[in-house]
Amino acid sequence: MGYQVVDNPPAQRFEIRDGDELAGFVEYHLHDNEIAFLHTEVSASYQGQGVAGDLTRHVLDDARQRGRTVLPYCPYTRGWIGRHPDYVDLVPESYRARFALPA
Repeated sequence: MGYQVVDNPPAQRFEIRDGDELAGFVEYHLHDNEIAFLHTEVSASYQGQGVAGDLTRHVLDDARQRGRTVLPYCPYTRGWIGRHPDYVDLVPESYRARFALPA
């Protein structure tokens, strides 16, 4: 796969690119050491190819590397974390019930 994920802070989003083409993005809000993921979108021509999952894994790995806590307001991100329990620890325990994630 030739995708590259880049952070675009002025737009408050991580973008996944296929060369010069924007394949998708996840919007976020960063406050101190907490990152809230708000919305994930993949271009129609890239849907069904695992792009959203690859992007989500990347942004969560980035949050872990930077020691950030995650608030998954985006339904896609929240569902992805639910299917990958090794990422649940990024969500503060006090918020997990709110996002229907295991404690």
